[in-house]
Amino acid sequence: MFTGIIEETGSIRQISRGSKSVKLTIEASLVLEDTRVGDSISTNGICLTVVEMDGRSFTVDVMAETLRRTSLNRLTTGSRVNLERALRLSDRLGGHLLSGHVDGLGVIREITTEDIARVINIDTTPDLLRYIVAKGSIAIDGISLTVVAVDERAFSVSIIPHTATVTTLLDKQPGDAVNLETDMIAKYVEKLLFSKNDLPRKDIEQGLDLQFLSENGFI
Repeated sequence: MFTGIIEETGSIRQISRGSKSVKLTIEASLVLEDTRVGDSISTNGICLTVVEMDGRSFTVDVMAETLRRTSLNRLTTGSRVNLERALRLSDRLGGHLLSGHVDGLGVIREITTEDIARVINIDTTPDLLRYIVAKGSIAIDGISLTVVAVDERAFSVSIIPHTATVTTLLDKQPGDAVNLETDMIAKYVEKLLFSKNDLPRKDIEQGLDLQFLSENGFI
């Protein structure tokens, strides 16, 4: 589990490509402290297992499924990445709970300035937008952020100068892809509703009313 509070940015030192997989070696410093082979490090929001490490870098294996679902296959040598070690139970939860399992990709539509903040508009697919709500939480490349607005095509977030400085988000340009992880609580609630009531998705999408709530034991 992770919190979406980035500890440092690292850089890709080496990329070794297999037929359908990739081995990445990532230069870092802070996240190497107290880390051992077998531990997890969130890399641009993706939970990856450390398979090798030295005093200046760690290496991870990336399988085909991860490459299909994330933006990792767009990285090149020298690319900066957001890094976070796995959450300890004694840590403050400054962001929100993340699994490091990316739901899908978004594409940056526009980046604008609003006084001290940078507002980023991101297009994504309806199957992800269903879990994104205004003032809710979203992870973008592993960064825990608050949703400013959402519509049927896109959502927006606003970042403060500190976030811009300590993450890679403003390395991106319009048209670039970002990894998205939506709120896990929303996904579990939806799954439990379907499992308990055996309801098709279209019934949920039609909205809740007093009859539905009564029939299903909520009132």
